[in-house]
Amino acid sequence: MVISHWVVMNNVATTRDNTLLQPTAATEPEDLYRSLPCNYPKFFKMDKLCKWAWIGAECLVNNSNTLYQDIDPNKIAVVLGTAHGCIDVDKRYHDSLPMASPALFVYTLPNIMLGELCIRHGFKGEQLCTVSDAFDAQDLFFTVQDIMATNHMDACLCGWVDATEGLHDVCLFWVTKGKEGLPFTATILQELYQWKDFRK
Repeated sequence: MVISHWVVMNNVATTRDNTLLQPTAATEPEDLYRSLPCNYPKFFKMDKLCKWAWIGAECLVNNSNTLYQDIDPNKIAVVLGTAHGCIDVDKRYHDSLPMASPALFVYTLPNIMLGELCIRHGFKGEQLCTVSDAFDAQDLFFTVQDIMATNHMDACLCGWVDATEGLHDVCLFWVTKGKEGLPFTATILQELYQWKDFRK
Protein backbone atom coordinates (compact mmCIF):
# COMPACT_ATOMS: atom_id res chain seq x y z
CA MET A 1 0.00 0.00 0.00
CA VAL A 2 1.09 3.57 -0.63
CA ILE A 3 0.25 7.10 0.43
CA SER A 4 -0.48 8.78 -2.87
CA HIS A 5 -1.47 12.19 -1.46
CA TRP A 6 -1.60 13.92 1.90
CA VAL A 7 -2.75 17.20 3.37
CA VAL A 8 -1.47 18.99 6.48
CA MET A 9 -3.47 21.90 7.88
CA ASN A 10 -2.71 23.66 11.13
CA ASN A 11 -2.11 27.07 12.64
CA VAL A 12 1.15 27.36 10.69
CA ALA A 13 0.10 26.70 7.10
CA THR A 14 -1.91 24.51 4.72
CA THR A 15 -0.09 22.09 2.42
CA ARG A 16 -0.82 19.30 -0.04
CA ASP A 17 1.97 16.84 -0.85
CA ASN A 18 4.45 19.26 0.79
CA THR A 19 3.34 22.09 -1.50
CA LEU A 20 2.02 25.21 0.19
CA LEU A 21 -1.62 25.88 -0.59
CA GLN A 22 -1.78 28.75 1.86
CA PRO A 23 1.47 30.15 3.31
CA THR A 24 -0.25 31.65 6.34
CA ALA A 25 -2.62 29.87 8.66
CA ALA A 26 -6.36 30.23 8.22
CA THR A 27 -7.93 30.77 11.61
CA GLU A 28 -11.41 29.77 10.48
CA PRO A 29 -12.47 27.01 8.06
CA GLU A 30 -14.72 29.47 6.24
CA ASP A 31 -11.58 31.38 5.17
CA LEU A 32 -10.31 28.36 3.27
CA TYR A 33 -13.75 27.41 1.98
CA ARG A 34 -14.08 30.76 0.23
CA SER A 35 -10.71 30.26 -1.45
CA LEU A 36 -11.85 26.98 -3.02
CA PRO A 37 -14.14 26.57 -6.06
CA CYS A 38 -16.92 25.11 -3.91
CA ASN A 39 -20.67 25.55 -3.83
CA TYR A 40 -21.87 23.47 -0.90
CA PRO A 41 -24.34 25.47 1.25
CA LYS A 42 -24.56 22.69 3.84
CA PHE A 43 -20.97 23.48 4.79
CA PHE A 44 -22.09 26.49 6.82
CA LYS A 45 -24.43 24.34 8.94
CA MET A 46 -21.65 22.02 10.11
CA ASP A 47 -19.72 22.26 13.36
CA LYS A 48 -16.03 23.22 13.26
CA LEU A 49 -14.77 19.64 13.45
CA CYS A 50 -16.78 18.70 10.38
CA LYS A 51 -15.81 21.88 8.58
CA TRP A 52 -12.10 21.25 9.02
CA ALA A 53 -12.46 17.60 7.99
CA TRP A 54 -14.50 18.67 4.96
CA ILE A 55 -11.97 21.35 3.90
CA GLY A 56 -9.10 18.92 4.41
CA ALA A 57 -10.77 16.33 2.19
CA GLU A 58 -11.46 18.97 -0.49
CA CYS A 59 -7.79 19.92 -0.54
CA LEU A 60 -6.79 16.26 -0.55
CA VAL A 61 -8.88 15.31 -3.59
CA ASN A 62 -7.78 18.57 -5.23
CA ASN A 63 -11.33 19.86 -5.70
CA SER A 64 -12.31 17.07 -8.06
CA ASN A 65 -13.30 13.41 -7.94
CA THR A 66 -10.55 12.27 -10.33
CA LEU A 67 -8.64 10.88 -7.37
CA TYR A 68 -11.24 8.16 -6.86
CA GLN A 69 -13.43 8.11 -9.98
CA ASP A 70 -12.12 4.67 -11.03
CA ILE A 71 -12.58 3.11 -7.57
CA ASP A 72 -15.74 1.33 -6.45
CA PRO A 73 -17.22 3.63 -3.75
CA ASN A 74 -18.11 0.52 -1.75
CA LYS A 75 -14.38 -0.15 -1.47
CA ILE A 76 -13.33 3.25 -0.14
CA ALA A 77 -12.92 3.36 3.64
CA VAL A 78 -12.70 6.36 5.96
CA VAL A 79 -10.71 6.19 9.21
CA LEU A 80 -10.26 9.36 11.27
CA GLY A 81 -8.99 10.12 14.73
CA THR A 82 -9.54 13.13 16.97
CA ALA A 83 -8.66 14.30 20.48
CA HIS A 84 -11.29 16.87 21.44
CA GLY A 85 -13.99 15.53 19.14
CA CYS A 86 -17.03 17.78 19.16
CA ILE A 87 -16.41 19.29 22.61
CA ASP A 88 -17.28 22.80 21.41
CA VAL A 89 -20.72 21.66 20.27
CA ASP A 90 -21.17 19.60 23.41
CA LYS A 91 -20.69 22.75 25.49
CA ARG A 92 -23.10 24.75 23.36
CA TYR A 93 -25.63 21.92 23.48
CA HIS A 94 -25.37 21.70 27.27
CA ASP A 95 -25.74 25.46 27.62
CA SER A 96 -28.91 25.37 25.49
CA LEU A 97 -30.70 22.89 27.77
CA PRO A 98 -33.58 22.34 28.46
CA MET A 99 -34.53 23.77 25.05
CA ALA A 100 -31.63 22.13 23.20
CA SER A 101 -31.44 22.62 19.47
CA PRO A 102 -31.77 19.52 17.23
CA ALA A 103 -29.38 21.27 14.84
CA LEU A 104 -26.71 21.10 17.56
CA PHE A 105 -27.57 17.56 18.68
CA VAL A 106 -26.65 16.02 15.33
CA TYR A 107 -23.08 17.29 15.80
CA THR A 108 -22.57 16.00 19.35
CA LEU A 109 -20.86 12.84 18.07
CA PRO A 110 -17.39 13.13 16.50
CA ASN A 111 -18.10 10.43 13.91
CA ILE A 112 -20.52 12.79 12.16
CA MET A 113 -17.49 14.15 10.28
CA LEU A 114 -17.14 10.76 8.58
CA GLY A 115 -20.76 10.94 7.52
CA GLU A 116 -20.31 14.42 6.07
CA LEU A 117 -17.31 13.27 4.02
CA CYS A 118 -19.09 10.15 2.80
CA ILE A 119 -22.14 12.17 1.75
CA ARG A 120 -19.96 14.69 -0.06
CA HIS A 121 -17.83 12.14 -1.93
CA GLY A 122 -20.10 9.10 -2.07
CA PHE A 123 -17.78 6.80 -0.11
CA LYS A 124 -19.60 3.66 1.06
CA GLY A 125 -16.86 1.48 2.50
CA GLU A 126 -15.86 0.79 6.10
CA GLN A 127 -15.85 3.75 8.50
CA LEU A 128 -14.19 4.22 11.86
CA CYS A 129 -13.73 7.21 14.17
CA THR A 130 -11.36 6.96 17.13
CA VAL A 131 -10.70 9.29 20.05
CA SER A 132 -7.25 9.52 21.64
CA ASP A 133 -5.06 12.07 23.35
CA ALA A 134 -2.87 12.67 20.30
CA PHE A 135 -2.14 11.51 16.77
CA ASP A 136 -0.94 7.89 16.93
CA ALA A 137 0.77 6.85 13.71
CA GLN A 138 1.24 3.24 14.79
CA ASP A 139 -2.42 2.80 15.68
CA LEU A 140 -3.57 4.45 12.45
CA PHE A 141 -1.23 2.25 10.41
CA PHE A 142 -2.45 -0.93 12.08
CA THR A 143 -6.13 0.02 11.80
CA VAL A 144 -6.01 1.03 8.13
CA GLN A 145 -3.90 -1.96 7.18
CA ASP A 146 -6.36 -4.29 8.91
CA ILE A 147 -9.46 -2.67 7.37
CA MET A 148 -7.95 -2.64 3.89
CA ALA A 149 -6.97 -6.30 4.09
CA THR A 150 -9.84 -7.79 6.09
CA ASN A 151 -12.65 -5.89 4.39
CA HIS A 152 -11.07 -5.85 0.92
CA MET A 153 -10.98 -2.06 0.59
CA ASP A 154 -9.14 -0.53 -2.38
CA ALA A 155 -8.57 2.93 -0.89
CA CYS A 156 -8.82 4.72 2.42
CA LEU A 157 -9.14 8.35 3.42
CA CYS A 158 -7.53 8.38 6.82
CA GLY A 159 -5.82 10.62 9.32
CA TRP A 160 -6.37 13.08 12.12
CA VAL A 161 -8.80 15.97 12.56
CA ASP A 162 -8.89 18.02 15.74
CA ALA A 163 -10.33 21.49 16.30
CA THR A 164 -11.01 23.45 19.44
CA GLU A 165 -10.65 26.94 20.90
CA GLY A 166 -9.36 28.56 17.72
CA LEU A 167 -6.85 25.80 16.98
CA HIS A 168 -7.00 23.20 14.24
CA ASP A 169 -4.79 20.22 13.53
CA VAL A 170 -5.62 18.29 10.37
CA CYS A 171 -3.55 15.65 8.61
CA LEU A 172 -5.25 13.47 5.99
CA PHE A 173 -3.81 10.70 3.84
CA TRP A 174 -5.08 9.01 0.68
CA VAL A 175 -3.97 5.37 0.91
CA THR A 176 -4.35 2.92 -1.96
CA LYS A 177 -3.07 -0.43 -3.14
CA GLY A 178 -1.30 1.29 -6.02
CA LYS A 179 2.42 1.50 -6.67
CA GLU A 180 2.97 5.25 -7.01
CA GLY A 181 3.45 7.15 -3.78
CA LEU A 182 5.22 6.99 -0.45
CA PRO A 183 5.40 3.68 1.41
CA PHE A 184 2.48 3.27 3.80
CA THR A 185 4.28 2.82 7.12
CA ALA A 186 3.81 4.19 10.62
CA THR A 187 7.16 5.98 10.32
CA ILE A 188 6.15 7.82 7.15
CA LEU A 189 2.76 8.73 8.63
CA GLN A 190 4.48 10.26 11.65
CA GLU A 191 6.99 12.16 9.51
CA LEU A 192 4.27 13.64 7.30
CA TYR A 193 2.19 14.62 10.31
CA GLN A 194 5.17 16.39 11.85
CA TRP A 195 5.79 18.44 8.71
CA LYS A 196 4.65 21.53 10.62
CA ASP A 197 7.67 21.20 12.87
CA PHE A 198 10.06 21.44 9.92
CA ARG A 199 8.70 24.84 8.87
CA LYS A 200 8.94 26.68 12.19
